[in-house]
Amino acid sequence: MPTINDIVARAEGYLSGEDLTPLRKAHEYAAKIHANKKRLSGEPYLTHLLSVTYTLAAMRLDLHSLMAGLLHGALKEAESPAAVEQEIKKLFGKDVAAIVSGATKITNVHFNNRVAYQAENVRKMFLAMSTDIRVLLIKLADRFDDMKTLRAISRERQIEVAQETLELYAPLASRLGIDWMKRELEDLTFEYLHPAEYADLAGKIETSLEERQQYVDEVKAILYDKLHEFGITECHIMGRPKHLYSIYKKLIAQNIPLEKVYDKVAFRIILKSVKECYAALGLVHSLWLPCEGRFKDFISKPKDNGYRSVHTSVVGPHGEFMEIQIRTEEMDEIAKEGLAAHWAYKEGRAISKSDVKLFKWLKQMVQSLHDLKEPQEFLEAVKTELESAQVYVLTPSGEVREIVQGSTPLDFAYNVHTEVGNHCVGAKVNGRLVPLKYELKNGDQVEILTSTTQHPNRRWLSLVKTGRAKSRIRQWLNREEQEKNLQRGQEICERELRKHQLNLKKLIRSGHLREIMKSFACNTLEELMRGVGAGRLTVDGIVKRLLPEEIRPPDEVVATELVAEKSGHRGSRGDAIIIDGINDIMVRISHCCMPVPGDEVMGFITAGRGISVHKIACGNFRNTDPDRHVAVEWAKSSRISHRAQILVIAQDQKGFLASLSSTISSDDANILSVDAQTSDGMTAQIKVVVEITDLPHLQRLLQHIRQLSGVIEARRG
Repeated sequence: MPTINDIVARAEGYLSGEDLTPLRKAHEYAAKIHANKKRLSGEPYLTHLLSVTYTLAAMRLDLHSLMAGLLHGALKEAESPAAVEQEIKKLFGKDVAAIVSGATKITNVHFNNRVAYQAENVRKMFLAMSTDIRVLLIKLADRFDDMKTLRAISRERQIEVAQETLELYAPLASRLGIDWMKRELEDLTFEYLHPAEYADLAGKIETSLEERQQYVDEVKAILYDKLHEFGITECHIMGRPKHLYSIYKKLIAQNIPLEKVYDKVAFRIILKSVKECYAALGLVHSLWLPCEGRFKDFISKPKDNGYRSVHTSVVGPHGEFMEIQIRTEEMDEIAKEGLAAHWAYKEGRAISKSDVKLFKWLKQMVQSLHDLKEPQEFLEAVKTELESAQVYVLTPSGEVREIVQGSTPLDFAYNVHTEVGNHCVGAKVNGRLVPLKYELKNGDQVEILTSTTQHPNRRWLSLVKTGRAKSRIRQWLNREEQEKNLQRGQEICERELRKHQLNLKKLIRSGHLREIMKSFACNTLEELMRGVGAGRLTVDGIVKRLLPEEIRPPDEVVATELVAEKSGHRGSRGDAIIIDGINDIMVRISHCCMPVPGDEVMGFITAGRGISVHKIACGNFRNTDPDRHVAVEWAKSSRISHRAQILVIAQDQKGFLASLSSTISSDDANILSVDAQTSDGMTAQIKVVVEITDLPHLQRLLQHIRQLSGVIEARRG
């Protein structure tokens, strides 16, 4: 476990001339705050802070980052986080306080499901890191250390953390060029997500270690001899086994045994100049046969994260495939530390083009994800932006545009400009008309065809891959929906008011409408009308409130009919609608997925028909407008019956339907309808709609049905 002396010694190696006294003071402050705090593993919490900061020093980060690494847990459980933040600002400066605040874990946010929690957590982290990349670097180092102590938590939580690390943190490390961290994070997650496969693969690799080392020594000797013969004497060659997770992915993708994975070892040649790199590449190809399609030149065309190197795969000694990377010493430093470590934080230092490109990518990603409200869609967009490779395509004028692999002409159109995307009617790729679902490839020249009469439609969402394109399409659809809601709301109100010899113009002139808007927390008449058109305000409720007091029916109680505040996530319990059966006309259970108590649900605000409740996983719900989603939850005391559809596939035998009916009845479930069909004379497919109380009741019923003789499958329909 590193100590503060280890961290200071490491920092002195690259922060030459800087006074590191503040770093020791930050350590003393952290030790005082966390004096009695323990980790789940039983170790003092301070050991975690030291480990995180040592990792930051290994990435050669600035002094403020190292201090923030020691202090990043200070606000997490403080009785008064604001007071502690002010104290940190006073003692260590506003820059350190801002990083600590940005890196503080989000613990006081509650959502009605895990996906919503994770999405909001990630969203806030991206917003913070787009302002200061050091926030992300501390989060990465924090997660890196957490992954080493997962044994102290439950198996269920281990899987959750490991999956999130694999899908989010490892790709982020890769994007920032911190390749060593990406590899280690992947191996750590592999151990928890697939423990049996990890143990088996690690054991096999260990047994062949001596044989591997002999092979590495043989290849290095050949390379050194050839380079020296050519006059390249100042060079360094390394050979290392590929990390376990990359080998595992190859085994799965190619469906082959370990013995067939020949490139289990990667070699790296580090030289003095770019000229020597290309000379070494020629020497390697003169020694061994290069593999077709496995050559990549990241020196002439660097990766987004600034990574530069030449990669080639060859058939080496004894017919084994091996990967060789060739780069300069400077390129190797960037590859090990990550481009983010070179960001100029100090005033007056020049910012390189690669630094600007990195931050441009971060800000573009945050911007493109900004309008994705639905949690699942947001997380999927993040994964797409992080994990997908890039392709390079050309505009008709020859300008190179970088876009996510798998993107379509629509993605490209929105990459050029929002208006180009909104009016796209077609595309030409390399001079030929292609469908909008065509996947762009490296080197494609793309011409977008537009028309002023063309506008986005909801089908476009299935044709695009990038978060930017999806958010722009949703923006247009939302604006269009707002206009429709306004028109629909005006028509509804005018129609209902005419029944009472009233109209909106008269109410506006009388000033009566101002109080009505205030009672509904609407700032404008348009907002009120949109609420009616969208179904957030019921027709009956709005009309009753619009009627002047003197003509209301006597003793009538007008309840607030504001169904729910539009919300992309669940806040406190009071933000959600409590479902108590279907006795409330404004809340109805959807027939497409038939959710029952126990299912994770969300509501969809319909136009004039209240809220339709769906399972979160419902395909129809996921295709709806996220701006009209609202949090709902089941009433805990509900004893109302709910409909559910069961699909039973069974052998077509006499008396089976009677046995099925008897089982359902004996489980206190009521049969509402039965649809039975035979497909091939051998099997029967039976759809039964039943009334049950909740999800456990339905699960018990399915379990009993599966025990019937002749049942092949029984599940929710």
